[in-house]
Amino acid sequence: MGLSLVTGGGGFLGRAIVEMLLAQTESVRIVARGQYPELAGLGVDCRQADLRDADAVGAVCQGVDIVYHVAALAGVWGRRRDFFSINVDGTDNVIAACRRHGVPRLVYTSSPSVVFGMSSLEGVDENQPYPQRFYAHYPESKAVAEQRVLAAADSGLATCALRPHLIWGPGDTHIVPLLASQAKAGKLIRVGDGSNLADMTYIDNAATAHLQAAAALTEASPVNGQAYFIGDAAPVNMWAWIDELLAHLELPPVRRSISYAAASRIGLAMEIVYTVLPFLGQPRLTRFLASQFATSHYFDHGKAERDFGYDPQVDNAEGMRQTAAWYTGGDG
Repeated sequence: MGLSLVTGGGGFLGRAIVEMLLAQTESVRIVARGQYPELAGLGVDCRQADLRDADAVGAVCQGVDIVYHVAALAGVWGRRRDFFSINVDGTDNVIAACRRHGVPRLVYTSSPSVVFGMSSLEGVDENQPYPQRFYAHYPESKAVAEQRVLAAADSGLATCALRPHLIWGPGDTHIVPLLASQAKAGKLIRVGDGSNLADMTYIDNAATAHLQAAAALTEASPVNGQAYFIGDAAPVNMWAWIDELLAHLELPPVRRSISYAAASRIGLAMEIVYTVLPFLGQPRLTRFLASQFATSHYFDHGKAERDFGYDPQVDNAEGMRQTAAWYTGGDG
């Protein structure tokens, strides 16, 4: 068995990939900026490095058979140079290190937001173009990095990019805790008319997709140089899904609402204020966030099914049950 490197291996998705690799008795190395003694205790080779340090990235890629590049700076607000230095320059360093040390395969964790504008995307496939304008630095930086990864595919390095949408489940540090905390504080407000559909991706389905893509990734395979949308078996009504999740967590449903147009105006106003007065921190609403909450975003997963057999095994009902058990068990 070869050595797998997972960048961001201590994070939500990265750790799930690590645990699946360990279950297959793979040798695993992670690179992260923090320390993860619990993973070291499981036999993981844990390295600390900043992806912006090309020499450090090169060192951790020595002797590696495959890189799962999961690490990224996420968020809807912040300085453009921070997103680009980590997400783009860091990815360039990973690609260069793979070439320098003869790593034959690179699986990149991208995002469906690389094709987001401000309108709905309903059942689109990977032919959907990048938008002419991005409304946040994160999707723009991920789009640039994704293009770098796919362009790097050649006879010496096989690459692919996966676009899992809204990853959730036990261990989640973003979606579930945020919704729960906002619900407890009575701050959740539905944006739009509540009819929008969205792909969700349960954590086990997202991690499995990465391992399936890696297994199929060779120089001659159809996976090489390709991007793939990843999600659960079927899209859900976003606001009904949120209310269902809150019910499982024994929290009240969303009762207040605001129109998409009003939310967009407020988001723009907040963007202006927080740009002029950055010491205020991060705005609660932006145009990008408003569009995420009010428009439909779901995708055709047929390409992933055809090329590497993607077939999400955990359905929404089981995901809800497992997530509720985790959260109410004291980890929420």
